[in-house]
Amino acid sequence: MELSESFFGRHFGITERDLQSYLSTALSRGGDYADLYFEYLASTSLSIDEAIVKSATQGVTMGMGVRVLSGERTGYAYTDSLKPDKIRHAAAVAACIADGPATEPVAGFTEAARRDLYPVLSAPADQPLAERVKLVQRADEAARSCDPRVFQVQAVYIDNIKHVLVATSDGVLSFDRQPMARLAVSVLAREDGGVPQRGFAGGGGRVELPFFSNGHSPESFAREAARQAIVQLDAVEAPAGEQTVVLAPGWPGILLHEAVGHGLEADFNRKGVSAFSGRVGELVASPIVTVVDDGTMHSRRGSLNVDDEGQMTQRTVLIENGVLRGYLQDRLSSSITKAAATGNGRRESYHHVPMPRMTNTFMLAGESDPDDIVRSVKKGIYCRNFGGGQVNITNGDFVFSATESYLIEDGRVTRPVRGATLIGNGPESLKQVSMVGHDLKLDEGMGICGKDGQSVPVGVGLPTVRLDKMTVGGTA
Repeated sequence: MELSESFFGRHFGITERDLQSYLSTALSRGGDYADLYFEYLASTSLSIDEAIVKSATQGVTMGMGVRVLSGERTGYAYTDSLKPDKIRHAAAVAACIADGPATEPVAGFTEAARRDLYPVLSAPADQPLAERVKLVQRADEAARSCDPRVFQVQAVYIDNIKHVLVATSDGVLSFDRQPMARLAVSVLAREDGGVPQRGFAGGGGRVELPFFSNGHSPESFAREAARQAIVQLDAVEAPAGEQTVVLAPGWPGILLHEAVGHGLEADFNRKGVSAFSGRVGELVASPIVTVVDDGTMHSRRGSLNVDDEGQMTQRTVLIENGVLRGYLQDRLSSSITKAAATGNGRRESYHHVPMPRMTNTFMLAGESDPDDIVRSVKKGIYCRNFGGGQVNITNGDFVFSATESYLIEDGRVTRPVRGATLIGNGPESLKQVSMVGHDLKLDEGMGICGKDGQSVPVGVGLPTVRLDKMTVGGTA
């Protein structure tokens, strides 16, 4: 694609000569590398509460950021305007981090290789607002009709379309058009004046509006949220102590994401502050555990054609048969450690500097039958859904709350329990994996990952997994 044919060329008249000039300004005080990140974001948000559409907002944000790398130092500045003088000023500010003679970017640009992981012809943002309002209304009606014990329903729908242009001083142009849509339903249920219990479900991805039909309909999300809340009404208090734990497939992969994935991001490891620092080639998990990060999965929430540095995303094996193979790299970390880039440089918006982040992170399927995994447990806990958690990157210690879990008694999943928390250490927990199911499942498309004040969309996944020993916090 010619720059003149791109979104930013057509709407803002940006030319290659302009980009070359901005990069020259960015490198005017030295530096090893510079890049420009342009972003245009059109978004919609709808919410319904108490059967009333309480809010409906639409908006557009746009701007660009300039980055200069000089050794291990980063200079970054951004502007909310795409006017040439504002961009040039941002480039001059970013240049202040460097200290040396001016350098020049490569003359001319070559377009990066292109692919289309999310071939959306008509993004949800392009559809009439009324069609999207119907989604939250349908979710509300379905949840309320599930059970008379449901007394409060909230549904939120969000979509956006983002246009991105990245220009680098080594002469590469990258373009991308990134759609996103997500529908979430939250339900409260109560019985005989008791304590309300909550259920939450939803889904989405880089998809078109018809995605929210059939298996991904508002009704299906509403029924699942109501089911979770109603199950908890009959739950007993979770037993505490060291127990065998079985993780269900899908969303429980959030535990892998938090307890292990962040520790495999290259910035933590080059600084020596991760529990996995300096351990490439070592056995860090059970030999039946393989963990990958894959930004190339079609239409998935965490997928990108190119990352936010203009690098193509890829499938990266992090742990293979228990052995640590490498880390998730951005440009800065890969240049410092001399490791190959993995296409994991991500940022929340043009306001932010990119850093190593996960895309879609999951454990590969094993060979065990999921039913056999449960049958192998005499006494333990089966965890189906998780809420929030805390992780210490330095030592890998974590605490996670299980929002839906059950007792396993004599090889059978029995009574639901509430108040269960999983307490452990990421690397040590992976060594406790003794069975991995053949039922790998990815989450429904709801993941949001936070790091250093930035949030980005991600995917998680897991097959059914047995951990022989884990500390379970409870009240019984």
